[in-house]
Amino acid sequence: MTLETLAAMPHVTGVKQVTKAVGKGKAVCVFVANDADERVIRSLKELCIESGVELVESATMTELGKACSIEVGSAAAAALQENR
Repeated sequence: MTLETLAAMPHVTGVKQVTKAVGKGKAVCVFVANDADERVIRSLKELCIESGVELVESATMTELGKACSIEVGSAAAAALQENR
């Protein structure tokens, strides 16, 4: 999945909100910033692996923030399942 796809889908930002989405089975793909502090994102990455959620680590915090239309950087973001 790409940042453009993330931007076009329903999404959440921030480690806490993304962790909740993964835990509830709503996350399709999780992006973690490659410049985020490993201590902050380690448990989220482990949860994604355990839950079988796609994990992408190719963007910076600034790029994730821009993709999610927020004015600050974000350590994590998740694309959510679209309700049908």
